[in-house]
Amino acid sequence: MSAASHPAQPSRRTILGLAAATPLAMTGVLSLGAGTAHAADSAYVMCYFTESNDLGAGTDYGLHLAASRDALEWTPLNQNNPVAIPTAGALGLRDPFLMRKQDGTFVVLATDLKGTDWNYNSQYVHVWDSVDLRAFTGYRRLKLHDMNTHSWAPEAFWDASRGQYAVLYSAVNASGHNVIMVNYTRDFVTASAPQVFFDPGYDAIDANMTVGVGGVNYMFFKNNGQGKLVGARSTSLNPGSFTPFGSPASHGGTEAPTIVKSLTSNTWYMWGDTYTPNGVFYAWQTSDLASGAWTPLDQKTYTQPLNSKHCGITTITSTEYDNLLTKWGVPAWNRLKSYNLPDRYVRHANNVGRIDTYPFNLYTDSLWKLVPGLADSSAVSFQSVGNPTRYLRHYSYELRLDANDGTSAFAADATFHRTAGLADSSWSSFRSHNFPTRYIRHSNYVLRIDPISTATERQDATFRVGF
Repeated sequence: MSAASHPAQPSRRTILGLAAATPLAMTGVLSLGAGTAHAADSAYVMCYFTESNDLGAGTDYGLHLAASRDALEWTPLNQNNPVAIPTAGALGLRDPFLMRKQDGTFVVLATDLKGTDWNYNSQYVHVWDSVDLRAFTGYRRLKLHDMNTHSWAPEAFWDASRGQYAVLYSAVNASGHNVIMVNYTRDFVTASAPQVFFDPGYDAIDANMTVGVGGVNYMFFKNNGQGKLVGARSTSLNPGSFTPFGSPASHGGTEAPTIVKSLTSNTWYMWGDTYTPNGVFYAWQTSDLASGAWTPLDQKTYTQPLNSKHCGITTITSTEYDNLLTKWGVPAWNRLKSYNLPDRYVRHANNVGRIDTYPFNLYTDSLWKLVPGLADSSAVSFQSVGNPTRYLRHYSYELRLDANDGTSAFAADATFHRTAGLADSSWSSFRSHNFPTRYIRHSNYVLRIDPISTATERQDATFRVGF
């Protein structure tokens, strides 16, 4: 990243949206991008790395995966632990990219960088192969250039006119600022000499391609000086042919645009990773890429994987989705998102139950096991993951985290009946077991049990249970 913009922040790359399950020449394939969606695809997989404020916990700089049916709500796989870790170079990664190749298998690319040492210049990127995303093999590093600069945020797309894959990344060339470079490869083992693919005249990183939409190719990238996401387009895939267009999108300092098309509607989503605050994704939507205009999505409608950074999304089949969950499992914990303050999650702080804006220190304070109710097994109790002897219970109507003393009074105070959400039936509300006219709700960010009557109170008492 250019020292003129955010010297303390990483360069991140974005991933491309849709994946091809079979070669583009086959029928039933819609040519929408380097990873083009096959007609049979019905779900999505996300790759990312983790970075948290929890004094290093949750930060491993390995390859992570999550799965989704709608590209909005995500289930972290392998308990949000990495599924692959680099064994060469910096021994860590950032900015992973996942693409289905022309033969139906997958390739993973990632920046060769661990942590935030922006002065670490690697001429290589990490590479893995995978047949089905249940195993990652053939680990290697692909050399891209001989310059004294980095190879940030690699992404690839299939260039049918060349019969090769194009590998995009950002590097500082003779211009003195980051430009988008390209190398061509057939096997991700060796690559052609680098060329400048795109240079808008200012620091540009995190290029993300969507190919062949109405005869136009789209690239979204970060204007690194402004921290905004910008679009460019061309009717060609030739280096130097792309021209910026449209209105920039941002939320604070935003990078790593990731474009994905809904498999069930004509909606395109753009995910953007922020670093002010660090580690929060925001999302936008449009029904027309050519318009260059994006509408922010309500945070109620999407949830990023825990501690995720710089995501990449591609489409998969229903069988592949099921196989991923079978192989890697779903988390043994849940998070609870507030309905009317969806940037906030239920957590405990100083043993007080409350909702706070994510991210926060000690993210494990927001992880809960919903176990059979201590007083009624048909209900639930909230067991803290970080303090497993403690449960959320009400005391003088306020919720706090206390150790289970084994009494029937504690069991009743810590038991709640899950119901359809009072403000939205697709969400959840929780009725007190021993004060059945009262529900868990937030008031001035603190959790308590209260009678619910107004529309605002119903929203205060509604939560999304997820990951």
